Amino acid sequence: MSTQRVSLITLGVADVARARAFYEAWGWVPATANDGFVVFQCGGVGLSLFPRDELADDVGRPLGDGAGAVTVAQNYPTTDDVDAAYASALAAGAEAVKAPERVFWGGYSGYVADPDGHLWELAHNPGWPVADDGSVTVS
Repeated sequence: MSTQRVSLITLGVADVARARAFYEAWGWVPATANDGFVVFQCGGVGLSLFPRDELADDVGRPLGDGAGAVTVAQNYPTTDDVDAAYASALAAGAEAVKAPERVFWGGYSGYVADPDGHLWELAHNPGWPVADDGSVTVS
């Protein structure tokens, strides 16, 4: 079995209901949820929203608030798709961090933060084809 994979990404959030409302307003649909957590199916990976304090207890160490040294990215087939995703995130309540623009690596990207400060990169990389299911081929 390959160890080079990601199965679940968990974002520690201050208020699961508030975070869920944001992601649903952004167009996401939960795969499973209860009062204590939410999981969205993202292709072959799950994205979970879980109370930050409970996550810290499970990990056994304190967690920082929101943005750390990690970003979560969504790649899109075109720059217009990036612009639309950026506008949609802002309309759902995301904080504008960096408007989409041409970037040094030859692509086009911008950043938003969710209500807990988790950073999302919205990008178009001309070298990474995006399939209809949203998966990318890294080259």
